[in-house]
Amino acid sequence: MSDEKVLLKESERIDDLEINGFRIIQNPFCFCFGMDAVLLANFAGIKPGADVIDLGTGTGVVPLLLAAKSKGRSWTGLEIQPEMADMAKRSVMLNQVTDSCRIVEGDLRQVKELFKPASFGAVTTNPPYMKENTGLKSMADTVYLSKHEVTATLEDVIKAGFYLLKTGGTFTMVHRPTRLPEIMELMVKHRLEPKRLQLVQPSITKEPNLVLIEGVKEAGRECRILPTLSVYDENGEYTPELLRYYGKQ
Repeated sequence: MSDEKVLLKESERIDDLEINGFRIIQNPFCFCFGMDAVLLANFAGIKPGADVIDLGTGTGVVPLLLAAKSKGRSWTGLEIQPEMADMAKRSVMLNQVTDSCRIVEGDLRQVKELFKPASFGAVTTNPPYMKENTGLKSMADTVYLSKHEVTATLEDVIKAGFYLLKTGGTFTMVHRPTRLPEIMELMVKHRLEPKRLQLVQPSITKEPNLVLIEGVKEAGRECRILPTLSVYDENGEYTPELLRYYGKQ
């Protein structure tokens, strides 16, 4: 039996991340990563030699993408859901990056018990977009927990980011534009000064449905608004920039 088959459990599959041969284990009956994770990994400005942590990492897609493309030193994924953390750990093994990439199963609200303060140069996160009392509960718990603020609120995520970051470190997040006022307010409150912001729209005729934002710990006030990214062009095809994110150009 191949090593890949040994690493897989019932209903799981191996997907190609389409960068440097990296792959990821996913289960279609659980929460699977989407375009927002790919956008986050490409938007994050990781400095050479940085130690990076991804909060709410799910199956570990962001650490794996960053390990495949960036010049950071180490990548950590923190995930509270045991099933998701287990898949992420096996994906790290699958890609043979156990020396530089690790998955920690734990609650980001207890981050002070898991990590020393100011121990990372960069924090990334693709947190749940919806508050706990909104939306219909999914049949799969992992999907519901990944989409709703059940185990952590937006402020919990931002507070954890401040604790983990060194002064001058970057906090990069993907979220919904409808919550941008709250995001900006909380980042400023917890001294993660917004520095770069980019909206993402399905096409040029549709309003943005994602926002990418990067803050710097203990920085001065000045925020750059980058050109809006369109996913599809007028012909319904991926735009050249989006294709570059997927390693197709």
